[in-house]
Amino acid sequence: MSTKPDIDTSDFYSFEHLLADDDRALLHAVRDWTTADVAPIVNSHWEAATFPFDVIPGFAKLGLGGLPYKGYGCRGSSFLLDGMVAMELARTDSSIATFNGVHGGLAMGSIYLCGNDEQRERFLPDMARYDKIGAFGLTEPDVGSGASGGLGTTAERRGDTWILNGQKKWIGNATFSDLTIIWAKDVADGQVKGFVVENSSPGFTAEKQSHKIALRIVQNALITLDNVEVPEENRLQNANSFKDSAEVLRVTRAGVAWMAIGCARGAYENALRYACEREQFGRPIGSFQLVQDLLVRMLGNITSSLALCARLSALQDEGVAEDRHSSLAKAFCTVRMRETVGWARELMGGNGILLEHNVGRFVADAEAIYSYEGTREMNTLIVGRSLTGRGAFV
Repeated sequence: MSTKPDIDTSDFYSFEHLLADDDRALLHAVRDWTTADVAPIVNSHWEAATFPFDVIPGFAKLGLGGLPYKGYGCRGSSFLLDGMVAMELARTDSSIATFNGVHGGLAMGSIYLCGNDEQRERFLPDMARYDKIGAFGLTEPDVGSGASGGLGTTAERRGDTWILNGQKKWIGNATFSDLTIIWAKDVADGQVKGFVVENSSPGFTAEKQSHKIALRIVQNALITLDNVEVPEENRLQNANSFKDSAEVLRVTRAGVAWMAIGCARGAYENALRYACEREQFGRPIGSFQLVQDLLVRMLGNITSSLALCARLSALQDEGVAEDRHSSLAKAFCTVRMRETVGWARELMGGNGILLEHNVGRFVADAEAIYSYEGTREMNTLIVGRSLTGRGAFV
């Protein structure tokens, strides 16, 4: 298979040059690693629905765990670099990007944002080195968008121990992670609290979810908590309501918007290469007007999404980003992603559904990115509330 098209064909306005030289060097290192070590194996793992554990040392060597967090073994980089790395990973494979988003964003982010200093010191260095892998348990079998008020998983305090009962669904990494952040409703005050739960705890089981059509490399689990005992020292000390868990989601939702751009770029770049190589009627199909129109539409979606996310990252780095900013980015970029991967498949005709051409994998994976970290509709309501001052959630 030939190499990817030149970066300028998808970063048309050179957004990566917004990065400092050292950060841009790391981005290029991630690109070289994914091209050499990840891209050749993802289709076989996607088809088999297995996770390539051999890639985890690559994440550790590059130091990608908890990129924007300062101290505790984390690099303390900008949110712009963090977003562009998420995009770069998704540009090769959305499942690989999701693995790191769950571990380094949701799990490490919960501890960094909602834990106390002792908990950060205890958990984050091992996670930054990928010696311990994290998962994030919020969604439940009967609770998705309604997590703010309807969690069924309960936590009951008995002395210095909490007893957790319930189920969590769609929990990425949880079949093999070392620890999972579990969000549960305190039976005493009705507030949502967060817990660092060791997966080896008695009563904790994680059953792999199968028969997925998207993100097949991601190992999602149905978690059952049957009187799982968690010490008070593992309760996230600064997570005392759903608002605190929402702070984590605000940060990671921006990362999902970046992943959506990466998914779109991966599909576009494979379609562009195909258009330059595939010949019909005696010449490459890239020389035909309708094909070029599709390519430009895809590039326009990618570029507009890049501009939105670059500004969002700047707001994050300034410390002024709000829920409404992340929600607009997630809603907009995932819609543009869905259009883009569809146009890429259209350009390739029947070949677009074959794994060997990669685009079909991006088309399928886009469906999961479109829904997780808040559906388009829920994110629209968050933005709509900020515009009108009126909530329309029910």
